[in-house]
Amino acid sequence: MSSANPAWAARERAAEAAANRGFAAAVVAYLFWGVFPLYLRPLIGIPPLQIIAHRVVWSSVLVLALLAARGELKKLRAALSEPALCARLVLTATLISVNWLTYVWGVSHGRVVETSLGYFINPLVSVLLGIMVLHERLDRVQWAAVALAACGVAVLSVASRGIPWIALVLAVSFGLYGLLRKMMRVDALPGLGAETLLLAPLALAYLITCEARSSGAFGHESRILDVLLIGGGPVTAVPLFLFAYGARRIPYSTIGLLQYLSPTLQLACGVFVFGEPFAGVRATGFALIWLALIVLAGNGLHRSRRSRS
Repeated sequence: MSSANPAWAARERAAEAAANRGFAAAVVAYLFWGVFPLYLRPLIGIPPLQIIAHRVVWSSVLVLALLAARGELKKLRAALSEPALCARLVLTATLISVNWLTYVWGVSHGRVVETSLGYFINPLVSVLLGIMVLHERLDRVQWAAVALAACGVAVLSVASRGIPWIALVLAVSFGLYGLLRKMMRVDALPGLGAETLLLAPLALAYLITCEARSSGAFGHESRILDVLLIGGGPVTAVPLFLFAYGARRIPYSTIGLLQYLSPTLQLACGVFVFGEPFAGVRATGFALIWLALIVLAGNGLHRSRRSRS
């Protein structure tokens, strides 16, 4: 057929090339997120709120520059000029701020393994939100995966003598963020630009206050730390842009499998670099959650193949 229809063959080749670029972009994004604890390690002495404030300010600068370069500032203005959409963007900006702050606090307090748990649980939280909000239905296999994950969280709660709140806050905040962004009519980059722009005045005011109280870290520690604080902008914005680029060019089932790359690398960082304990009951809890994810991913691939056939 390709020889009889050169135009069709050219479209097929273009689609395959776009899918390859999308896959590469998504992998790089998850690699960024997976090794992010290593980026934060030199910043452990700086208060987490200051790190987040710098992350917001420099992300806003970079995203605005990207929007200007792509000629998409009109989309940003349109999003901010619509009251209902702007209100939802305020909510998503708050959720992603809670997620970022909890993550940085966890890393700076030696809880990298627990932060990785949050992103392992996140797909299951997304499933539950789909049931409660979007009225989606689960089959028996999906319910079994949810039950296994719940058992895993219960085991980890017993092991740590308390609810793993860092993991749950990370999973719920990012799950809600993803759900709201899915339901909003705004592109990925203009949406991110609006969120960071809404947060930037608060972040900048906080940094100015820290400077006035002589508690600011920027410009008072070392050049390396200053560069790392500024670099928080690109490290935040670039993976989000790559993820958005990839997600639109490869199947959602592929994204669903790739998303486990990030928490796996975070877990490796926590155990092998930060030296956090990972054995006994804690390993059993993680094993139950991994089993739940394997069941969920396998079921998703089976449904996807059946749908295509």
